Amino acid sequence: MKLLLAVAALLVVSEARPPVHHSFHHGNVTVECVGKCLDAPEAYHMPQVMRLKEKAFAECHAEGKCPLNLPSIKQFSPCTDGMSAGQYPCSNLDMMSYTSLSDMGSTGDGNDIWGWTDKPAQGVNIEYAIVGMADGTAFVDVTNPTEPIVIGMLPTQTFSSMWRDIKVYKDHAFIVSEAVDHGMQIFDLKRLRERPSGPGVHRFTADAHYAMVGNTHNIVINEETGYAYLVGSTRSGSGYRVCSGGLHIVDIREPLSPTFSTCYGGDGYTHDAQCVIYHGPDVRYHDHEICFAYNENTLTVVDVTNKENVVMLSRTPYVDVSYSHQGWLTESHEFAILNDELDEMYTSEKRTRSLIWDVRDLESPKHTSSFLSTEKSVDHNLYIRDNLAYEANYCAGLRILDIADIEEGASELREVAYFDVAPDWNTVSFHGSWSSYPYFASGNVIVNSIERGLFVLKPNYERIAELQKERMEKKNKH
Repeated sequence: MKLLLAVAALLVVSEARPPVHHSFHHGNVTVECVGKCLDAPEAYHMPQVMRLKEKAFAECHAEGKCPLNLPSIKQFSPCTDGMSAGQYPCSNLDMMSYTSLSDMGSTGDGNDIWGWTDKPAQGVNIEYAIVGMADGTAFVDVTNPTEPIVIGMLPTQTFSSMWRDIKVYKDHAFIVSEAVDHGMQIFDLKRLRERPSGPGVHRFTADAHYAMVGNTHNIVINEETGYAYLVGSTRSGSGYRVCSGGLHIVDIREPLSPTFSTCYGGDGYTHDAQCVIYHGPDVRYHDHEICFAYNENTLTVVDVTNKENVVMLSRTPYVDVSYSHQGWLTESHEFAILNDELDEMYTSEKRTRSLIWDVRDLESPKHTSSFLSTEKSVDHNLYIRDNLAYEANYCAGLRILDIADIEEGASELREVAYFDVAPDWNTVSFHGSWSSYPYFASGNVIVNSIERGLFVLKPNYERIAELQKERMEKKNKH
């Protein structure tokens, strides 16, 4: 308890950090990186958060629950009477298959996940899950969702770590990790077409490696511009450009030849971000490249259009902040949903809280309301597609929210589907679902469970549409 109280004290909103502007030349010239560009962040809370998680994972390992390595399931398991495969609580989500961590070549736990669609010929879509694990990254063909095929694994660049993150650009996977001296691995995903044979899970090697960072907590890629934003780098070292833990910006337009562009650390440590070409209602910034950064105790908006003149537009704290972790924009760029990873632990409200933000004025975002789940669980990563938000809420599993009326506030949001990938855990703790990927054309959603591995799920979109229609009709009557 003393440890938890001490960490909670560290996570109180700090005094507003002054906006600090950093400018650097870039392009096909040597980039001088001095001062703040090289520095580690002066004050940040992620080490305390990581120690909490490491303690939870160590206890789980000691109990023999991490990883579980249950037998993989290659068959359709519908959600019937609130249960799938006889063990997974669910609603409006069917399980197409489950692949264990060991069957993907790992001896450790799972973490992040992303997806890639190969289009080798016109009209052909081959869907792949790119699965983060403590000791590497697995590539699984999930085109036939009831018969997933493990193609191989890319081992970690240096050491194992519970933190690994992946994004995709131009048919290449870009992989970072909290492992010491890991840097960024780059893997040509078209190599998966080769389907290597042989015993066991095939081990791939990276096609390129970016070594201007050591550890990195997350990677953000704007596919419209070809820039990657490495965030949460903290360990200084020879040649490392830590950027005060903020945005370490890399030009990846030539995927196998990444080049350092610039730093922005004006608001210190960035845990995660989303960077887009902005098309929302704030006409001052139409067609600008804008990053929405989740900076431990704020939502911070940064204009990165001109890499030689990166500008902070706003930094906004909020009530009952514990740890501003991650979030995602609605497709209209008018609203965002933010997840605070530690509020369920350190405030009196234990139900999962999803914070609704009005970002129609980029210089003055506003936290307008909060949606409270029925479940008591820590939230982690969320993504939005169309009018649905896909939330990976640790012990509560994947929860899908109808956000069609988000403009009217959190009271108008409704949960329309869920699938609990961690039926053994029903606590406010760091177990269960780490993240999901809901962007396949097939409509299938992939989820990575820390203890179990890869789940391929199919939402019952027809039933979800019926629920949305019923709710709209009821609302119109009033």
